Amino acid sequence: MVSGASGDAWVEGPDGARYWGTYGAAGLLAVSPRFEVLLQHRAQWSHFGGTWGMPGGARHEHESAVDAAVREAGEEAGVPPELLEVRFSTVLDLGYWSYTTVVADATQRFGPVVSDPESIELRWIPVDRVTDFALHPRFAEAWPALAARL
Repeated sequence: MVSGASGDAWVEGPDGARYWGTYGAAGLLAVSPRFEVLLQHRAQWSHFGGTWGMPGGARHEHESAVDAAVREAGEEAGVPPELLEVRFSTVLDLGYWSYTTVVADATQRFGPVVSDPESIELRWIPVDRVTDFALHPRFAEAWPALAARL
């Protein structure tokens, strides 16, 4: 993994919308052998706090999206990288900021760990129940296309 300066800062778009990550951001959608996805109930103080989404965060300078997603999932949810097999990724590119969703199969179901203050709870959710939860707005927008590819 090649990593440089931290990207932990806000980027403001031309319309005033704010996005986390100077160098963009990435998140990991882990899929269990039971066809569940690992979701994070986001801390109230976070951007769109109280919603559910995937573990993720700001990329570091020179860090690949896959490396960032795996690192963030490890930091926020105790996701063991050795159990992941990356399947595909998708990119939301706004020109001045981007978010990469990395989808990976977990070769075995593991117990996620709330390991930092960004999570209220972590839970394996059956794929057909994801929309039962109050989702982070951008994750909710992306979910139909992601679910179709699972």
